[in-house]
Amino acid sequence: MASEPTNQGAKPNPTSLTTHPRALWSRSLAVTAAIVFCISTAFPVVAGFVKDRESWPKWWGVLDVGIAFVLAMLAFLILGLGRRLVNKEVEDISYRAYRILLHGIFATIVVFFLMGDRIMWVNCLSGFAWRTWLLLYCLPEWFALFEATVGLSGVPRN
Repeated sequence: MASEPTNQGAKPNPTSLTTHPRALWSRSLAVTAAIVFCISTAFPVVAGFVKDRESWPKWWGVLDVGIAFVLAMLAFLILGLGRRLVNKEVEDISYRAYRILLHGIFATIVVFFLMGDRIMWVNCLSGFAWRTWLLLYCLPEWFALFEATVGLSGVPRN
């Protein structure tokens, strides 16, 4: 006969419910990168409506390049820290996100046909292109870092 106690309390494992400092740091890094990405994307949006680039302030370009540099450094950090955290769940979520984000190409074509003559594409297309590439390239690692404390399914991680 087994000598295991039959009246065990239903105490949860305290280590599985606490958030680890590294996990909080990972999620903060992912959120910070998303915010910097949105701020950085605002620059080509505005540049697309500038007709006379010579009249635009010089600090605008310096600020754009500075924030783009910070974004690139955050991307390297995300790729380095998130690479080993990518699992099957993250790959599945990334695939679904890719399927949704690919509609952005179609939306850009629609904008081109509807507003093509009002937008200065030479001012903004390269900025949109490299930011889109960076987003798609880093997406699995970003999801892996973002879900470090709580899985994207909502289940706490150990």
